[in-house]
Amino acid sequence: MTKRKEFETVILEVEDGIATVTLNRPEKMNAFTGQMMLDIIAAFDETDADDDVKAVIVTGAGDRAFCAGADLSQGGKTFDYEARQAGGKEAGHATQEDLQRDGGGRCTLRMYESLKPIIGAINGAAVGIGATMQLPMDVRIASDNARFGFVFSRRGITPEACSSYFLPRLVGISQALDWCYSGRVFSAQEALDGGLIKAIYPQAELMDAARAWCREIIDNTAPVSVALTRQMMWQMLGADHPMEAHIIDSRAIFERGRTGDAKEGVTSFLEKRKPEYPEKVSDGIAPHYPFYPERKFRWPEKAE
Repeated sequence: MTKRKEFETVILEVEDGIATVTLNRPEKMNAFTGQMMLDIIAAFDETDADDDVKAVIVTGAGDRAFCAGADLSQGGKTFDYEARQAGGKEAGHATQEDLQRDGGGRCTLRMYESLKPIIGAINGAAVGIGATMQLPMDVRIASDNARFGFVFSRRGITPEACSSYFLPRLVGISQALDWCYSGRVFSAQEALDGGLIKAIYPQAELMDAARAWCREIIDNTAPVSVALTRQMMWQMLGADHPMEAHIIDSRAIFERGRTGDAKEGVTSFLEKRKPEYPEKVSDGIAPHYPFYPERKFRWPEKAE
């Protein structure tokens, strides 16, 4: 059975364990807006809370673009947050702090916190936030007509969406700076060669490839183990010594080793049958992950 929910700028569909989040402004090449930020965050709230969801695909509507960057219809004040605040639709009941925060960063931070693995199916142009939005996804694959660009220096701004954290960790500092300094738009092949994406497919085969990646996870693994693994791997990117990983690994394997999932994983292997893991992500991963820190946005302290 397919479950479908339409937001203003995003469509969320769930079928056979796979959630597909589709950026849905094809007439604008799925350009990013404040409303799209809110819709993406809400979609990931839904996928985290739904035990029927075991993996998430993010893609764009149409065959021209994944996301062609920020919507530039407001002209020169597109990136002037102060100029846009007064009476803007996206303001709503938001606080002053929220209005001044980078919307792309709020979006990627929500993806970073996801309890379900994420694959980006990049089906066309992906520039600006269309490129940086992908970075907290676990795997990115692209159609052969996809194009990428970290174009911020060509728009008089700087990289956003936490990309100064994610991009060097994914592709290395030299490659990250090359793409961000120049702001050039580059091919899917260059993205593959530079380590940004995992594979290139003909556009007609892209979604099938993304679903196959999801099925490998869904059919063989314990959802709680996947949720924990995702958080452990991402958070350890910032660790300053392997002892931090040893502490987390030790706690996690101790807690998971005494669960029904661990018993089922071993028993199903010995009995040569498909596993049926009893634990659900919605039951809460905290008992197995007591080291998950709370992080809240704070403005940097101003120098006196």
